[in-house]
Amino acid sequence: MTTESPLSERTRQPAITPDSGGPEREFTMRFTSTPRGARLARRMVSHRLDEWGYPYASDANGTMTLIAAELVANAVRHGRVPGRDFGLRLTLTSSAMRIEVSDTRAEKPIPRHLPEAPPSDADSGRGLFLVSQLATRWAVTAREGAPGKTVWAELATPAPAGCR
Repeated sequence: MTTESPLSERTRQPAITPDSGGPEREFTMRFTSTPRGARLARRMVSHRLDEWGYPYASDANGTMTLIAAELVANAVRHGRVPGRDFGLRLTLTSSAMRIEVSDTRAEKPIPRHLPEAPPSDADSGRGLFLVSQLATRWAVTAREGAPGKTVWAELATPAPAGCR
């Protein structure tokens, strides 16, 4: 299932006005909990940001795409439940870009500490540490009304290309 706000891209009018405190732009979609689903989710984030005025080569697009790659890879690798998808929500407001990735695995505990840098010889364990260093804010929360968790990260919103 895919939803995107504004519903009518042809009018270029946001579904929620910035004055109301809601997102200017929003994209949500469910993806299969597979490497292919993770790759598609990462590409969709980069594509949506490009459409919203943050070109592929921009720092904002590159950073948010990298954060998305880490979060969706974790959802597929550690939060996968056979037969269940993971959800992605990307929002843009006047003050922040936000990505939320929700998985359905309930039996793993939600981390309650900041990730530390892994040893230099470690094969893995850098994902959330990288997110913590790139994002303006981030957190892990329990999903509301469903099993699993949501990991979200925000970047302060720079002016889109052509608006400087």
